[in-house]
Parts: sequence; structure tokens; C-alpha cells
Amino acid sequence: MAHTKSAVKRLRTSKLANLRNRARISELKTIEKKLRSAVAAGEVDSAAELTKKFSSRLDKAAKVGTLHVNHVANKKSQADKLLQSLAK
Repeated sequence: MAHTKSAVKRLRTSKLANLRNRARISELKTIEKKLRSAVAAGEVDSAAELTKKFSSRLDKAAKVGTLHVNHVANKKSQADKLLQSLAK
């Protein structure tokens, strides 16, 4: 257990940040699964909409520090490749 006042506060704030980050990552995983299933089903319109939503949420996660910017760039690239595979 933390001994100083500042360490106690830091523990409390890090727990809240952890909850926020887990919720954000969980949402991203859900959107990615929906995107992959839409691509597998050949639904171009919903896949395009989900790609846009996924990209936006990834950018937000990178902005607030939940995910690293390079990881976000790789995920966005993968999503774009999936969408382009439908166009062919």
C-alpha cells in the first residue's frame, strides 16, 4: 500500500485511468470485430461506415495516450486494406 498522500492519490487516479483505457480498448475491439464480419459478409456500406468510425476512435485513443500512435497507424492501415479488398 502507498505510504504518502501523493502516492495514494496517484494510485486512485491510475485505477480510474485504467478503467477508462480498458473501456476504450474494449470498444475498439468490438468495432474491429464488426468491421471484419461486415467485410466477410461483403457489406460494403456498413464496412465503410465502420472503417470511418474505427479510424476516428483509434485517433482519439492515440490522442489521449491509450494506444501508441504507431499501433494506431498499423490498425488504420489494416482497416483500409480490408475495405479495399471489398472494392475489388
